[in-house]
Amino acid sequence: MKNRVVLITGALTGIGRAAAIIFAREGAQIVVSGRRDKQGQELVAELQGLGQRPFLFVLTSAGMRRA
Repeated sequence: MKNRVVLITGALTGIGRAAAIIFAREGAQIVVSGRRDKQGQELVAELQGLGQRPFLFVLTSAGMRRA
């Protein structure tokens, strides 16, 4: 999966989170989005522990922002 970018929406819990971790272990660049900032930051920390530099976008009723 090197030189691939994987975008996962709803990645902060459940299957989406598991998929993000699996793709990260395979070497893909990870872009994740979700609605919960705290869970997003936890996932980012976990992906960084795997040597990744993930991108996180948090979606709220006010709009979207990069976290």
